[in-house]
Amino acid sequence: MAIKSYKPTTAARRQMTVTDYSQLSKVAPEKSLVESLKTNSGRNSYGRITVRHRGGGNRRKYRVIDFKREKAGVPAQVLTLEYDPNRSAHIALVQYEDGEKRYIIAPNGLKVGDTVVSGPEADIIAGNALPLANIPVGTFIHNVELYPGKGAQLARAAGIQAQLMAKEGAYALIRLPSGELRNVPANCMATIGQVGNIDHENVSYGKAGRKRHMGWRPTVRGSVMKPNDHPHGGGEGKSPVGRPGPVTPWGKPALGYKTRKHHNRSDKFIVKRRNAK
Repeated sequence: MAIKSYKPTTAARRQMTVTDYSQLSKVAPEKSLVESLKTNSGRNSYGRITVRHRGGGNRRKYRVIDFKREKAGVPAQVLTLEYDPNRSAHIALVQYEDGEKRYIIAPNGLKVGDTVVSGPEADIIAGNALPLANIPVGTFIHNVELYPGKGAQLARAAGIQAQLMAKEGAYALIRLPSGELRNVPANCMATIGQVGNIDHENVSYGKAGRKRHMGWRPTVRGSVMKPNDHPHGGGEGKSPVGRPGPVTPWGKPALGYKTRKHHNRSDKFIVKRRNAK
């Protein structure tokens, strides 16, 4: 899918690019698969801000996505390709032979009228979902489950693909987009191919207001705050950090600080970390 740019009628338009949505179907979302979505502007149940820089933005409706693909052996036809405001990937509305409609993440190359199917007997074609045990080694995959039957959790964003590297016993070795090598149970489902909307990463927003429409509020630098608001605050004029390195508002190191749990139960599944030499 291409990227569209504008004539520089304003300073922001000069830099702004948008995804070309001409390949998407010009339809309203399927009503039976749409739910209301409440926003909380980064507040918890006490009304305190627990996540900064969130709030406002356009009101969205949630599209219920089928991440499980448990309807094995039943072919489904792609009716529409649609935009989803809740994720970077596009979605496809599919209708099974028994009449049921579901949304799936649209893989790259999927077109209206194509047929997708899930289950161990499915062909190795983009959009088909199979257990990892039934997928040939070296195949590029997305929508990978971590626990059988729970639904896909890995490799779901636009343009992303993981690769099946090996199969040994009850586990399959997968190279994730970050470069991490991880063992996943071989009876977990995965979808063949790469997630669509590949050009998403190349889009330039052009102006702050476009990010505000997405529900993001401005970030204020710590160096312009007062000392009681931020460790970097205070001082006459433009002051240095005054510490060995920059820190967060709560005094934790801002660069390179390890936050992963030291004895995480998933450590035994990770063969190679993403930043391992």
